[in-house]
Amino acid sequence: MRRDVFQAIADPLRRDIISLLAKQPMTVNAVAKKFEVSRPAVSKHLKILKECGIITINQDGRERFCQIEPKNLIPAFLWIEQYKTLWEEKLDSFENYLLELQTKNKNNDQNG
Repeated sequence: MRRDVFQAIADPLRRDIISLLAKQPMTVNAVAKKFEVSRPAVSKHLKILKECGIITINQDGRERFCQIEPKNLIPAFLWIEQYKTLWEEKLDSFENYLLELQTKNKNNDQNG
């Protein structure tokens, strides 16, 4: 079953694994040691990330190394990017609102 990138990033633990592997490739055991869940649970998440094409897992002797495939995160990036302007406008508006409140509070404190 081929999953997509959105299934990969839907789970917080998988997002944490992606962040971890973005820094450097790691063995499955090293990844598992970073989290307070069972080794089988981490292996399940790694399997999903592999099925989504977000990571590769390569055997080297007795070790299995996980490595991120950042190009496969591009669909998620592009989807999020289309909402960037919307959120920038909303955040700018919110910032202006907060500045107005701050100004009103200062004026009230000075007059009160």
